[in-house]
Amino acid sequence: MTRTRNPGTNNPGSRNTAAILTIILVSYFMILLDNSVIFTALPSLAVDLGLAPAELAWVQDAYTLVFGGLLLLGARAGDILGRRRVFVFGLAVFSIASLLIALAPTAWMLIAARALQGVGAAIVAPSALSLLTASFEGAARDRAVAWYAATAGIGASLGMLVGGAAATLLSWRAGFWINVPIGIAMIVLAPRFLPETPTSPGRFDATGAITSTLGIGALVFALLHGTDAGWGDPLTLASFAAATALLLVFVLAESRAAQPIMPLRLFSSRIRTGAYLVRLTYLGAMIGFFFFTTQFLQGVLGFTALQAGLAFLPMTVVNFVVAMAIPRLVARVGNTWPLVVGVALTLAGMLWLSRLAPDSAYVTGVALPMLLIGAGQGLAFAPMTTFGISGATTADAGAASGVVNTFHQVGMSLGLGVLVAVAAASDVQGEATETALTGEVSAALTAAAVLLGVAVILVLALIVPSRPRIPVVGGTVSTSLSTRPTRTLEA
Repeated sequence: MTRTRNPGTNNPGSRNTAAILTIILVSYFMILLDNSVIFTALPSLAVDLGLAPAELAWVQDAYTLVFGGLLLLGARAGDILGRRRVFVFGLAVFSIASLLIALAPTAWMLIAARALQGVGAAIVAPSALSLLTASFEGAARDRAVAWYAATAGIGASLGMLVGGAAATLLSWRAGFWINVPIGIAMIVLAPRFLPETPTSPGRFDATGAITSTLGIGALVFALLHGTDAGWGDPLTLASFAAATALLLVFVLAESRAAQPIMPLRLFSSRIRTGAYLVRLTYLGAMIGFFFFTTQFLQGVLGFTALQAGLAFLPMTVVNFVVAMAIPRLVARVGNTWPLVVGVALTLAGMLWLSRLAPDSAYVTGVALPMLLIGAGQGLAFAPMTTFGISGATTADAGAASGVVNTFHQVGMSLGLGVLVAVAAASDVQGEATETALTGEVSAALTAAAVLLGVAVILVLALIVPSRPRIPVVGGTVSTSLSTRPTRTLEA
C-alpha cells in the first residue's frame, strides 16, 4: 500500500519539497531585491519627487534601520506564534508597504512606507531561514542552504538590474509594483505547502525586544547622522551613548530572561560566533561595493541606470554557477575551506576594484574584479549561513536564524555608514567632479577591502581551529553542518 506523505514532513523526498523551497526562496529574494533595487533608481526618483540629498539617503536608511532593528523580534515571534503564520503575516505587511511605495506622492509618505516595508522584511527574513531549517534534513538541507545562500548572493546584484531597467524603461515605481503580485501569490501558496511549526508557550521578551530594536536603531542612526552632521555633533554623540546603554541593558536582560529573543547560549559556540562576525564584516564590505560601484558606473563611465544594472551581470552569473556547485564541493571538502577561499577571493577582487581611476575601462577595471567577487560570494555565503545555525536546537532555530539575518542586515547598515564617512573624508576640494567621485569610490572600496581582511582573520581565528566533531547518525557520519567530507562508519 502506498502511503501519502505529509507536505509538512522533513522527508526530503516529499513531493512538495520543491514547492516549499520555491516559496521560501522567492519570498526571501523579494526582500533582498528591495535592499538594492533603489540604488540604480535613485537619480530618477530624486527628480520625480524633488528630494533633497538628505531625504534621498533616508529612502534607503528608513528601510535598513527598521529591518535591522526588528529582526530579533521577528525571529522570536515565529518561535512563539508559529513560523508559517508569522511568515505569511510578514509577507502581507511587506506587500502592502510595496504598494504604498509605488503610489507615494510625497517624500515623507515614501520614507514612511519604506520603514513599514522594513517591518515586513524583519518578519519574513528569519522566518524564511527557520522554515527552511525545519523543512529539510541532512543532504537535502545542505542543498536548500546552498540555494538560500545563492539567493542572498545574487539578490543584490539582480536588484540593481531590476531597479535600473525599471527606472530607464518605465519608472522607478515599477521596481516596487513587482512585489505586489509576487507577494499575493506567496501569501496564497504558503499555507498550502509550508509546514507549520509548533507554537511555544510563554511571553514575548518585551525588554529584549525594545532594547535591541532601539539600541541597534540608535547605533545605525548615529553612524548615518554622523556622516552628514559630523562626529562631534551633539545628536551624534547622544545617539552613540544611547546605543551603548541600550545594548548593555539588552545583554543583561537576555542573560536573565526565561525566554530571550537572542539566547546568549548561541554565542557559546566559537563557530557560530565566528560566522556572525564574519557575516557582519563581509556584508559591510559588500554593501559598499554595490553602493559605490554603481556611482562610478553612472557618474564616471556615463552608464545609464539600465546599463549600470547590466554591468553587474558577470558577477551574478559567476556567483550563481559557483553557488550551485557548493553542495558537491562541501560533500568532498567540508564547509571550512570554501569559506576561507571565498572570503579571500572577495578580498582580492575588492582590492583590484579599489584601484579605479577616471580613465579605467569597464572590462579591466570593473568586470574582471567582479568575477573574483562573484566567485567569492558563491563560495562564502552557504558555509557562512551553515555555520551560523550550526548546532542550534530546534527550539533555538528561529533565534539562530534571527541572529544570522540580524548580523547580515546590521552589517550592511553599519558598513555603509562607515564607508560613506570614509568617502566623505577623502573628498578634495577643487577637483573635477569625475576625479573627485573616483577618489571617493576608491577610498570607500579600499576601506571595504580592510573589512574583508578582518573577515579573513576572523575565519582563521574562530572557525578554522574549531573543527566540529562529526555526529554519527544511523551508522553514517552526518555532514549537514560539519566541515569534513562524509565517511561511512562500519558497524
